[in-house]
Amino acid sequence: MIRSLIFSEGKLVGRDLEVEALRLVRADKGLVIWVDLEDPTDDETKAILEGVFQFHPLAIEDCVAPSSLPKIEDYDDYFFLVAHCVDPTRIEKFNTTEINLFLGRDFMVTFHRARMHVVQSVLERCARFIGGVIARGPDRLAHLLLDALIDNFKPVTDELRNELDLIEENVLSEETDGRRATTLIPKLIEVRSEINHLRQIIRPLREVVGRLTMGGSKNIRAATLPYFRDLRDNLIRIDETAATYADQLLISFDLYLNKSDFQANEGIKTLTALTALTLPATLVGTWYGMNFENMPELKTPFGYPIAIGVTLVITAVIWFWCKRRRWI
Repeated sequence: MIRSLIFSEGKLVGRDLEVEALRLVRADKGLVIWVDLEDPTDDETKAILEGVFQFHPLAIEDCVAPSSLPKIEDYDDYFFLVAHCVDPTRIEKFNTTEINLFLGRDFMVTFHRARMHVVQSVLERCARFIGGVIARGPDRLAHLLLDALIDNFKPVTDELRNELDLIEENVLSEETDGRRATTLIPKLIEVRSEINHLRQIIRPLREVVGRLTMGGSKNIRAATLPYFRDLRDNLIRIDETAATYADQLLISFDLYLNKSDFQANEGIKTLTALTALTLPATLVGTWYGMNFENMPELKTPFGYPIAIGVTLVITAVIWFWCKRRRWI
């Protein structure tokens, strides 16, 4: 699907034009064009990227092929940027969608395979805008799109924060049943994977936006640079937050291991105490179970009560000793 917005002096003058109309508009240097390609066909991709804007073949190849990391490449009169947008409604895993962006002096072209709420919201915002300042330059459009994209990281970091709090609650819980302990390790691994995925997206994107703030790109006006610096600062905060989450998750894992070792030691102490309590009865019973012919105790009329008494006394002493050491 091809969507487009046409601006003249900051005002919306047309939208959703046909390909041939876009060719004519492209020839008018006084207009600003935003063309959005949402899951386009091969013919639509070729008609816009090659026919209307005549982008470099390598840039088109990078745009069409999926990329796992954000990046930016400069060409003669435009630059090509790859970014990833997160799904603000995470249910089971951390989902991201790739978006490709071409930015020139008087145009911006976006390309993405899946439907993106970020792009739709910015398109609607630009279409509703009346004052005109928002679309006086494609660099301002790019800032609005990247700003909305970065804002979508906040629900994800909030959800990760909630999951970390839940993990800490389970780790520090006084009563940890077998079912909870069985699901805790997979949850730790899952959250760790999501945090690493988030950092893999944020760090390259932070470098990409950082390059735009240096003022070396001729397609970013000096008046727009402070807006991109604000984006860079937001990405730095998100990156630092993700690093803090990673450290907190590692601490929770260490606490879980220490607690598991402690519980295992407590179990060993209890088993040792039970073994010690049965030792007197085992020794006495084994001794008299030998049935030697010349054992004098066998002829003693009070041998049985004495053996029972000795067994009970030694067992009581061992029980009292284990109790003082809190083994039982």
